[in-house]
Amino acid sequence: MSLITVYLGLGSNIERERNLTAALNALSGMLEGLVCSPVFESEAVGIKSAPFINFVVRGQTDLSLAELSAQLKHIEANSGRYAPDRKGLPLDIDILLYGESVGDFDGLVLPRAEILKNAFVLWPLSLLAGTVRHPVDGRTFAELWQEMPKGQRLWPVAFSWQGRSLTPSALCQVSPLV
Repeated sequence: MSLITVYLGLGSNIERERNLTAALNALSGMLEGLVCSPVFESEAVGIKSAPFINFVVRGQTDLSLAELSAQLKHIEANSGRYAPDRKGLPLDIDILLYGESVGDFDGLVLPRAEILKNAFVLWPLSLLAGTVRHPVDGRTFAELWQEMPKGQRLWPVAFSWQGRSLTPSALCQVSPLV
C-alpha cells in the first residue's frame, strides 16, 4: 500500500503536557515524516472544563483508515481516556483528513466537521497546511482561517517536544482571539 497523508487533531485538558507528549511519542513511531503545528490553549467548547491545549500533526501512513483509527483509540486508552472515573479529557486524537477521503466510513466522517467549526482546529491546521485545499469546500485552510468568524478564545502557547519548540516565540506574542 502506498503512503497516505493524514492530519490529526490532538487535544488535552488533564495533565496536558504529559499526555500530549506521550501521544507525540507514540505517533512518531507509527507515522512517517511527523510534523507538528504550533500549539494553542483554548477555553473548552461545548463542555465546562479546564482549558485545553490543541494542535495538529501531519504524517504519512500505510495503515488503512480502520487500522489508523484503532491505533489512535489505543493511544487514547493508554492516557486514561476511557477510564470510568476520569475527570476531563486526558487525550483526544481526531482524524481530520485521511488523504483525499470524503464520506462516512463506518461512522467516521471525513473530512472532520470540526475543521470548519472550531478555531482550535482550523488555526493550527492553517499554519501547518495553509495551501492545502479542504476536500469538500475547495478553499485552502489559510483562506478558511481568514474567513472564519473569530468568536472562540484561543491563544498560542509555548510547548516543546524532543527538545524542539513547536510554537515560534513570535507567535506566542500574539494576542488571544476573542
